[in-house]
Amino acid sequence: MTGRDGGAPLEPIGNTPVVILVRPQMAENIGTTARAMANGGLFHLRLVSPRDGWPQERAWRTSSGADRILEAATVHESVDDAVADLHHVYATCPRPRHIIKPVLTARGGAAELRAATGRGLKVGLMFGPERAGLDNEDMARADALIRYPLNPAFMSLNLAQAVMIMAYEWWMAEDQTPPRELMTNETHVVTKGELENFLQHLERELDDCGFLRNEQKRPGMVRNLRHFFTRGEVTEQELRTLHGVVRELAHPRRKD
Repeated sequence: MTGRDGGAPLEPIGNTPVVILVRPQMAENIGTTARAMANGGLFHLRLVSPRDGWPQERAWRTSSGADRILEAATVHESVDDAVADLHHVYATCPRPRHIIKPVLTARGGAAELRAATGRGLKVGLMFGPERAGLDNEDMARADALIRYPLNPAFMSLNLAQAVMIMAYEWWMAEDQTPPRELMTNETHVVTKGELENFLQHLERELDDCGFLRNEQKRPGMVRNLRHFFTRGEVTEQELRTLHGVVRELAHPRRKD
């Protein structure tokens, strides 16, 4: 059995990098790699001499529905064959071994990948086997190396984690999501007019109950209340609740 019915409706999103797994050892890692690729919008997967052959049903069991990536994966006997139709190849490498090549961070590599694919070029990301990583012969086929700036005392990643970092940086290189936003769901951020209406309501009730009776301190106390409520983005739902709180405090209902 080479796959399952269903899975996520994945397909290539434009000209995306090819992920090349060199001599992967475990089918489960190929499956989790496909899952990581799908998260970052990557689709094309090439396998160079997988240890246990291909296809392997265990990969589908760990892909969490990234079936189409696995079904479209191709198998190659050598790195040369896997990269033959590509214009640029980047190799991930935890420790460059006396090799003179440009070394980029994951973010820097993603930026270069975006620039190259934007010009219509085909690019590849090469990852080594789980235990030892890429050897010098593999890296000789790469234009540049990518090294993740992680804790130098512990830089151990599994294969899917290594792919996930590059998939994330690839996606984020052109993502337009604001760094911060307020989730309001069915309500909305109040206007200045709506907020002013509430503040006047609050001020009236505070006057009536005598809280603002000190005439000298009154202006400063009112300003402090205004600063408190204008410091953030109050929503319409929150303001309605606050109106209700003020009304209840001013005219409490009798308890049975």
